[in-house]
Amino acid sequence: MGTTASRNLAEQRREFNGITFYDRGTLQGRDGQRYDRYAIQTHFVEVGESQAELVRKYVLPLFQPGDVLAFGAKVMAMCTGNVRTKEQEKPGFWARLLSPHASETTAGIGMHDPYKLQLAIDMVGAPRVVLASIASALTKPFGIKGVFYKITGPGVAGIDGFYYRSSFERYHDLALINNTNPVELCDQLEKDTGIPVVLMDANDIDQNQLGKGKNFPLTDEQIQDALKDNPSGQGDELTPLILIRPLK
Repeated sequence: MGTTASRNLAEQRREFNGITFYDRGTLQGRDGQRYDRYAIQTHFVEVGESQAELVRKYVLPLFQPGDVLAFGAKVMAMCTGNVRTKEQEKPGFWARLLSPHASETTAGIGMHDPYKLQLAIDMVGAPRVVLASIASALTKPFGIKGVFYKITGPGVAGIDGFYYRSSFERYHDLALINNTNPVELCDQLEKDTGIPVVLMDANDIDQNQLGKGKNFPLTDEQIQDALKDNPSGQGDELTPLILIRPLK
């Protein structure tokens, strides 16, 4: 992490009731609504931990009435055990054939790893992955991006892990898959903790909303406005929980 980024993090860092969090500042949405955003630091969450306990431990000490929570999809996958290991994935013919020719421009990010490509094949089938790989290669010269994921679908796009450059060694041999029941997970988490929840798969390019609880008070557009600068970050900050505070 560069000096400027480190300095910015140091300036944002806060502590309250034993909780470390980062004040990401105030944003104004397209409708004029303003939001404070707090990126809450957790420990490294392992497979099978309780998402409700995470919220009780790290979010409730900061919570105020009217706040809502954006919960990171990667941590939710860890909590629910929606993961795969390299031991579980056995690269077959197509994964071994296609992965050496894959790249971040001709296929999905990390699909040059035969284990990740095999996981994609397991999820949607070899014919679709082969078609997506061919279409991506054919459209690359024309500057068309995202074809691989448009064909393979959001489930494959949500695969994270099997990534040797990850800051966390755990993710070198572990892949996470987005949950297919996000609304139910958000509703249960609100029932357990009292905080309205939206499940987000965010990065520096997209803020993908997987689902929100039935009582979540913000519209989809407002959620995008509140999180448009990806306050969860992409480094090793361990900040998957974003407390959003709409300002009156």
